Amino acid sequence: MNRFSLIAAALAFSCCTVSSEPAITTQPVLTLAGANAIIAAALDAARRLNAPGGSIAVVDTGGHLIALQRLDNTFAASADIAVGKARTAALFKKPTRVFEDLVNGGRTTMVTLPDFTPLQGGVPITSGVQVIGAVGVSGAASAQQDEDIASAAAVKFATPGK
Repeated sequence: MNRFSLIAAALAFSCCTVSSEPAITTQPVLTLAGANAIIAAALDAARRLNAPGGSIAVVDTGGHLIALQRLDNTFAASADIAVGKARTAALFKKPTRVFEDLVNGGRTTMVTLPDFTPLQGGVPITSGVQVIGAVGVSGAASAQQDEDIASAAAVKFATPGK
């Protein structure tokens, strides 16, 4: 056999071997009803914390918007900021507080990342151990209150995991 025949045979064998890994997996997906339940939990938390306003955004694992609600008298830009916080938390699977702390600690080059909002108030939503989306809040009384509202909604919705 020549060299090309050996390579072709190796490729044919490798693509036809049976793997113990499943080719397709099942992953929980955040639905519109789930996103609305998260918004309802965030609204309850905002009322409990006497938040003066706020926008609440819920995204899927890819950072795509599922639902958004802006409370009365909340500044208009808060909606875009809430979506950015939620998107960042979903894509990186971490609370956005982590990134705000990194930037404040001197890692300022992170702000050059596209579609990246390193501001406190974005929290991943989990089902078991899997991140299935995220919630972002902007426009409450403070950055800490944004995070408290988002965390309360994410925790209330989270399902127990393995």
